[in-house]
Amino acid sequence: MVRLLLCFLIFNFSLGAFAQQDDPRILFSEALALHLPKYEKQAKKAYRLRNYEKAHTLFDTLVQEDLNGSYMDNFELNDLKGKKIDLYNIKKPVYLITYASWCIATEGEIPAINALASKYKDQVEFVILFWDTKKVAKKMSKDYSNNITVLYVDEQKNNDSFVISQLKHSLGLPTTFLLDGTKKILDIRRGITHPLSKTFDESYKMNYNSIHDGIANHLLFESKKFTLSKETVAINNN
Repeated sequence: MVRLLLCFLIFNFSLGAFAQQDDPRILFSEALALHLPKYEKQAKKAYRLRNYEKAHTLFDTLVQEDLNGSYMDNFELNDLKGKKIDLYNIKKPVYLITYASWCIATEGEIPAINALASKYKDQVEFVILFWDTKKVAKKMSKDYSNNITVLYVDEQKNNDSFVISQLKHSLGLPTTFLLDGTKKILDIRRGITHPLSKTFDESYKMNYNSIHDGIANHLLFESKKFTLSKETVAINNN
């Protein structure tokens, strides 16, 4: 009896240890459901009191403590040729900017992202995602270089309506998501804003530095891991 009890305790201890090691993925939508209501309540109060510094701090805290480390939900995207693409089919680390046609980019933003996409296209997948119709996305895509993949989600026609609603309406637009190859969220950022008095050169430099910071500090290391993984697969296949 004692031996049986001892075996039972060892078995349960082993299960507990295994459960701790088996770190289940938390999806972005799940993390939002847990933490967004508290953030929204505090942020609305901060904006109502015009305490914009507090509002920005609240957003940063939400991202760093509650959303980073979760995994972006898989959902269906559309390219401009009408082809349907699952987010998880994009294997490289992703620099993803979510937009809508009513978002007005600062003067230097698009030239900066075009320049960086040209520089890092082999290591990082640059994606501009419009929450709009195909017609609108096609029109907006003309400003972006061929090194950038322009996709769109028509919310009214997409099957992943819950995920789309969470993504589009939770954090505002434009929002940038930095994702590793497994679609783990490494960081979430809002776009650069600046006074209209800034020159093009000033605007370009601000946007370039901000975008480059995200790429250099988060995605390039992930890109090296992705490349090594591909090389390992190729060697094993040979």
